[in-house]
Amino acid sequence: MSLSPEQVAEQRAIGNDRENAPVMAPGYTMESVTETIAGIPLSKNIRMGWAVGFLIAFGGMNLLLLSIVWLLYRGVGIWGINSPVGWGFAIINFVWWVGIGHAGTLISAILLLLRQQWRMSINRFAEAMTIFAVSCAGLFPLLHTGRPWMAYYLFPYPSTSGMWPQFRSPLVWDVFAVSTYATVSIVFWYVGLVPDLGTMRDRAKNKLVKFLTGMLALGWRGSARHWHRYEMASLLLAGLATPLVVSVHTVVSYDFAVGLIPGWHVTLFPPYFVAGAIFSGFAMVITLAIPIRWYFGLEGLVTLRHMENMAKVLLATGMCVAYGYSMEVFFGWYSASRYEEYLVFNNRMLGPYGWSYWMLILCNVISVQVLWFRWVRTNMFALFILSIIINVGMWLERFVIVITSLHADYLPSSWGMYYPTFWDIAMFIGTIGFFLTSMFLFVRAVPMISIFELRTLLPQARVKEVEK
Repeated sequence: MSLSPEQVAEQRAIGNDRENAPVMAPGYTMESVTETIAGIPLSKNIRMGWAVGFLIAFGGMNLLLLSIVWLLYRGVGIWGINSPVGWGFAIINFVWWVGIGHAGTLISAILLLLRQQWRMSINRFAEAMTIFAVSCAGLFPLLHTGRPWMAYYLFPYPSTSGMWPQFRSPLVWDVFAVSTYATVSIVFWYVGLVPDLGTMRDRAKNKLVKFLTGMLALGWRGSARHWHRYEMASLLLAGLATPLVVSVHTVVSYDFAVGLIPGWHVTLFPPYFVAGAIFSGFAMVITLAIPIRWYFGLEGLVTLRHMENMAKVLLATGMCVAYGYSMEVFFGWYSASRYEEYLVFNNRMLGPYGWSYWMLILCNVISVQVLWFRWVRTNMFALFILSIIINVGMWLERFVIVITSLHADYLPSSWGMYYPTFWDIAMFIGTIGFFLTSMFLFVRAVPMISIFELRTLLPQARVKEVEK
């Protein structure tokens, strides 16, 4: 059910009144909400735009597979890492992908506990985005070890050899943090899907689809007992996931903050990384939401209110990130350490990688200021371009933190330049292909928006109309 021009105009007019801004456009009923959302995965027709996009993304995923095969055959020497830059694109991309996964947990857990109704139209694909982003992130530290088939040594299991992980290693911290985050995110996403899988089972015409959705629905019948247990499970999982929003990227920041390298050894990194993760995560949600709502005609369910609220979160977290950048400069000056001063002022701003620093300031600080204007927050084209700029800027931030701090440390005799190779770039592009391939399959296989949650809003909407 797509909106007519008159309904779009009505939605914009109502949107000007902040208190009465709609969570969904008027005119929807229980049946139309279910048909609009469930009709996409249950449809037998494969749309041309979806097929072309999927093939492009699938080609990128094949590039990732080729890169992994070549890496396992030749070793990490195919990357541009050297001495002193032992961490290159692999760790940059790991931190970037983990950060992107944060928005889904924040939307699904924290906003659920705060009873924010506007999350209901975007939480499902934000949670899916989290799972796929964490999957991409997990590849890099695994492959960076050089022997991924020995990764089980990172887990504390009883063995006859008596070998245990080195718990002082940040790599082990990452294993526990990211694996816990991925597990809770997958369980939270699947539990939220159960009522909608029951709806798909009841509406499916294909016997195979009916069987698969029925099996995955775990016998859901929508009884009062089922709803009671579902709501209790959702609240418990939200309570478990909420600390993870802060803890996971805090642990990732410790990869740098516990080091003695100039530019890393600062207490600012944990909150700075968390704010940056939410910043990049919401930018990616906007990047995905705008084309999805346009292509599938979901403007009535993912309304201007949703987009404006996400833009406000972008603005708030963007200002936190800008504060972090200013504090880094202040620490470099106030520390009275010539190493910190050299890193921040001479090397990071004016050195051979100075272009990356000023590009990230342009992308993450200056460009975000346009969100103070409401016409930008409600202009889908401007918001889409800005979200891509922020995604690029947050990747550059990780590049600056890793590369400029490592290539020139305490000993000038060990300084060296880092240049990514073709395989560095190919693996990064390949993970983007894997991420997009997963998203294409997700929107085609299961309801991308929570059906039952949006249906709960309809009686409330009718009550408001009666009161008026």
